[in-house]
Amino acid sequence: MANPQFLSYVDEHQQQFIDKLAEVVAIPSVSGDPAYRQHVHDMGAWMAKHLKELGAEVELRPLGKQVLDGQEIDLPPAVLGSLGNDPKKKTLLLYGHYDVQPALKEDGWRFDPWVLTPDPDNSGKLYGRGSSDDKGPILGWLNVIQAHKELGLDMPVNLKMCFEGMEESGSEGLDELIEKEKDGFFKGVDCVCISDNYWLNTTTPCLTYGLRGIAYFKISVSGPKRDLHSGVFGATVHEPMTDLIQLMSKLVTSEGEILVPGIKELVAPLTDEERKRYDVINFSVKDIDDAVGASVALSDDKATTLMGRMRYPSLSLHGIEGAFSAPGCKTVIPAAVHGKFSIRLVPDIGLEEVTKLVTDYVNAEFAKIKTKSSMSVEMLHGGEPWVADPNHYSYRAAHKATEAVYGVAPDYTREGGSIPVTLTFANILKSNVLLLPMGRGDDGAHSINEKLDTSNYIKGTKLLGTYLYELAKAE
Repeated sequence: MANPQFLSYVDEHQQQFIDKLAEVVAIPSVSGDPAYRQHVHDMGAWMAKHLKELGAEVELRPLGKQVLDGQEIDLPPAVLGSLGNDPKKKTLLLYGHYDVQPALKEDGWRFDPWVLTPDPDNSGKLYGRGSSDDKGPILGWLNVIQAHKELGLDMPVNLKMCFEGMEESGSEGLDELIEKEKDGFFKGVDCVCISDNYWLNTTTPCLTYGLRGIAYFKISVSGPKRDLHSGVFGATVHEPMTDLIQLMSKLVTSEGEILVPGIKELVAPLTDEERKRYDVINFSVKDIDDAVGASVALSDDKATTLMGRMRYPSLSLHGIEGAFSAPGCKTVIPAAVHGKFSIRLVPDIGLEEVTKLVTDYVNAEFAKIKTKSSMSVEMLHGGEPWVADPNHYSYRAAHKATEAVYGVAPDYTREGGSIPVTLTFANILKSNVLLLPMGRGDDGAHSINEKLDTSNYIKGTKLLGTYLYELAKAE
């Protein structure tokens, strides 16, 4: 259990913590747009300044340059911080990101996305870009440190911190830094905690021990040297769009079954112990229907639905580049089109293996099409899947902390999405990684009207601090 003084401090300083969140939401640290790059650097400087004021040793580590929209610009620095070096204490590495997704009021936001706005209906929701992903959670850690500093309390564990400014744009340069500093800054780390994901629903806190990876592919089909008039050349030449649609129809069924041979055979067998984790999760198929706004779930069974999201691979078709898509009735035959799709990976399905399976299959299926078009398939980018041991002492500590703060046992979940740096920390540092979320499943990260509930921000701060106390005494 956490120090009672700490818990009282968090309650008493709730408004101060909200004001600080408003301060960082106002910094539009969009990493994917060169026009906003200086704001990302400003946010990194803000983090470094406040960590130093809280007593941490801090370094802004340059990560090099990148070419973005034809411009060569500096990557935002990694903010590396250390607090405490007591050899008798465990050392926990904290990770978070201070960059955010783009946001414009005209996209459909209720309020200015760069002004933290309390819900006028007094629901406790705090609207603003980055409020939940990931500025609220990283400020939660700063709030914990502030409380201990001002109360004169010793931190229960040593902390190392790595906050980056490129997570929303591929974490460029970070893997190289972690590899370079594995025996330097990161030496001595016992375990890692990341607060950059969400509850499965709006009511039950969770601990996340797995993430699916991703392999993103492009199929390119080309034929004539230029776009053609369908009235002149229809039924006269092979049409790349027709060939591409036929190919993409061979990838996945409308029931979600992956048609690429060999992929589903790689999935690890489901154990009785793991099955029980899905059975007890506080979730219903209605949660999926509510989240997507329609009754379109593939299954009416809760566990089957959860496993489809968490433990099995999925293949999704994303779009066709080069096709006519504007309003109206243009009768064009595109000269070349590019189909985009991705496969979400699970343990035992690696990038190299799935790339070979997909490439061989698409080439074989294209050979069956009687066409004179040309075709190529390539993987554009990818990230490996990750799974941790949920019985590790870090998870046991987080479980006890959740029960202490929320009064309920957490669900144990695996996320359908990807946070590639998680696997980097696990593999390079040989450490257990815990995903300990602050936000709810309806926070709308990456979407319009992103929000963080006040109760999640304040109780989440208590949870992070309580976890440190439980971690300190965990066997």
